[in-house]
Amino acid sequence: MVNWNQLQYLKPEKIKQLQNKLLRKFIKEQIPYNPFYNDIFKRNKISFSDIKTTDDLKKLPFTAKEDIAPSAKEPKKFLDFVLQPNKELIKQYAALNKKIKLIFNKNQLYYEYKPVHIHFTTGRTANATPILYTAYDLQRLEESGKRMFDILNISNDDIFINAFPYAPHLAFWQTFYAVKGVNLLSLHTGGGKILGTDKIIKSIESMKATCLVGMPGYLYHLLRTAKEQKSNSSNLNLVIFGGEKVTSGLRDKVKDFLKSMGSKAPIVLSTYAFTEGKCAWVECKEESGYHLYPDFEFIEAVDKNNERVNEGEKGEIVYTSLDWRGSVFLRYKTGDVTKGLCYEKCSCGRTLPRIDAAIERSSEYKEFRLTKVKGSFINLNAFFPIMMSHKDIEEWQIEIKKKNNDPYEIDELIVYVAPKKKANFEKLRNDLKNKITAETEVTPAIVKTELKTLLQKLGMETELKEKRIVDNRKKIN
Repeated sequence: MVNWNQLQYLKPEKIKQLQNKLLRKFIKEQIPYNPFYNDIFKRNKISFSDIKTTDDLKKLPFTAKEDIAPSAKEPKKFLDFVLQPNKELIKQYAALNKKIKLIFNKNQLYYEYKPVHIHFTTGRTANATPILYTAYDLQRLEESGKRMFDILNISNDDIFINAFPYAPHLAFWQTFYAVKGVNLLSLHTGGGKILGTDKIIKSIESMKATCLVGMPGYLYHLLRTAKEQKSNSSNLNLVIFGGEKVTSGLRDKVKDFLKSMGSKAPIVLSTYAFTEGKCAWVECKEESGYHLYPDFEFIEAVDKNNERVNEGEKGEIVYTSLDWRGSVFLRYKTGDVTKGLCYEKCSCGRTLPRIDAAIERSSEYKEFRLTKVKGSFINLNAFFPIMMSHKDIEEWQIEIKKKNNDPYEIDELIVYVAPKKKANFEKLRNDLKNKITAETEVTPAIVKTELKTLLQKLGMETELKEKRIVDNRKKIN
């Protein structure tokens, strides 16, 4: 593992040299033990030695979600992405991997290659895909957490509250291993579904917590409730969002909640991750971009024609593993689109590559992100900045349905809104209708809803992620 203190300040050309070296080593020493990619190399008549630099990755086809996700016909195809060395393969590729030949013993092989931990993707309609970790991987998961906390300037005196839902998904366990790695006092609450919102609020107050991490929608709900209860959260000065897109309007609302509860100079930051990447990345300050770990992964961005874009140009994020075991991926298309990758020195002084903070998280609602409503294609991600930033909205949900629940009827777009107590709802209704119609070319129905009812519809304390956008259109058989 590369020394982090040196790595984060390497010159870009040195980082490129390092990634080329790590990629060559990874392809030669690990990919022969990966059933899926071993077959890809053979079918495309590519030698493992043909991949010498990150530019040579262009010789490989992309990997897509459908290549990995279990299906009724192939329920265990995700296992084809797991490194699986055996005596026959090691003997066959011994010239490429002298290290394994020398250390061929059960303890070492189990540490590097035996799966011991599983995360699942959180797709809403596709089958959840297992991503497997070995003990070797868990050490890197902990290391990535330590790196995140270094970027965040977390101190030994900080007290951490983990409000992610307790589940086999990356956000909860990245946080768990991060605080373990830096020996912080922490409480892993399991979120509203496990410990409950009221007890989490009391824990923040009684423990004098300084840092809070969780899903954006749930933390907004948690802190709004804390404000209503007149909780003293004066020690809470850092909120970290993960798992979903974060708008500037949401950041501002959360800061206002914290200030009203005594926090002097609250900071609200966000992380970016996808399950296949096996760890999370964080921004050092608002909108700085997400600092990568160039010894763990190589990130490229491609346009609609699958051609690499230049620095700063918009493109889809494509991921390649450089130092993982268990489930590994080459040129995996995430479906998430960034404004660009940045290789210039950050204001914090680090020279790590960064992903622009303006990411369109298509993975959140991939199955109907671009959907046709009333004959027009609309991007449902457009609702987030409109709804999250509005000063008169407490909570909201979007529903797409057929009129009268008749599958042959026209589409309806319904926006359920819980307005703030002093808000003028008619003014709010007109404002939302104008903004949404201008953005999507579809005129919505705006429905005033009680906050308690809307929280239940969202599944705020019962779901892994709140149901922010739901498509209830019945399909015709």
